[in-house]
Amino acid sequence: MSGRSISRRQFLRWMMCHTGAILAAQVISACKAGPSPEPLASKAPLPTAVPSPFLPSSPTAEPIPGKSSDPTETSSPTFPDLVVGRGGDPEELVRRVLRGLGGMERFVPAGSKVIVKPNICVGHRSYEYAATTNPWVVGTVVKLCIEAGASQVRVMDTPFSGTPEQAYNVSGIEAQVLSAGGAMEIMAPFKFVPFDIPQGLDLKRWPVYDDVMSADVVINVPIAKHHSLARLTVAMKNLMGVITDRSAIHANLGQRLADLASLIRPELTLVDGIRVLRAHGPSGGNLDDVVQMDTVIASADFVAADAYAATLFGLRPEDLSYVQAAAAMGLGTSDLGALRIEEVTVGA
Repeated sequence: MSGRSISRRQFLRWMMCHTGAILAAQVISACKAGPSPEPLASKAPLPTAVPSPFLPSSPTAEPIPGKSSDPTETSSPTFPDLVVGRGGDPEELVRRVLRGLGGMERFVPAGSKVIVKPNICVGHRSYEYAATTNPWVVGTVVKLCIEAGASQVRVMDTPFSGTPEQAYNVSGIEAQVLSAGGAMEIMAPFKFVPFDIPQGLDLKRWPVYDDVMSADVVINVPIAKHHSLARLTVAMKNLMGVITDRSAIHANLGQRLADLASLIRPELTLVDGIRVLRAHGPSGGNLDDVVQMDTVIASADFVAADAYAATLFGLRPEDLSYVQAAAAMGLGTSDLGALRIEEVTVGA
């Protein structure tokens, strides 16, 4: 490694890539020297959705996350695995769910460089059509990162329809990000470079946007919507916006999405369920397919976020192949009954 300073994410990626070489050296050394020591151990109203009948009863978090009822307790604060907020303004929803998780400062250290990845997949649909992430949700995420002390917040995606400039503008995301103090980035083709995927079961190496891999913090902000092939596109599917040769991912889609997520591993996921596209996704085009749910889901566990988002469509986590694959790989928890889930209602 060179003498330049590196971020935590860069160090972890370097360690993963060099694990094989390190193990090989240990084996050779063992053969020469004998046994080695043991290792150290806002918006047009539409019909409100009916709550999903598939949501299991699950334990909720303490009323005040991170606070113990025992005044003598000195252990580290504990937080819910997932927080879901309903009702009210998008900005207040985002603020409330993140407050429940311990605040943005839990995920964004002062001085860190942050990349926010919304879904800005098309350049010909405004946010009303629920093909792209709600712009006020994205803008609030940027605000909170800056309030937490981030030195840089960049927002980016690679649309499959229209140019990035068109998609950023038409979606309304660019205006909100700039107003919040963030920057919109056009993803440069030369910055997509191959990375090894140590945990990949099908994908072993794939081109990923280098800046995403070197950022201090990556925040995934997908919209929850129908997808004609994957059934739903939420957190893991949204990561396809930071890779190239996306069409090849659709072969063995569930496993390949899980493999990709094992490499990128966003520190935080916020699912936009403000306006939800329930049919004819991913690009939509008919307002009759959109339902106003005024919901935001937040979790450090992207598998849990996708699992919960499935219930917004009357589906179970096991109905999504990539959720099953990621859970089997140990990347997160898909069993909603095993999660500590806190529910908040804005305005209540």
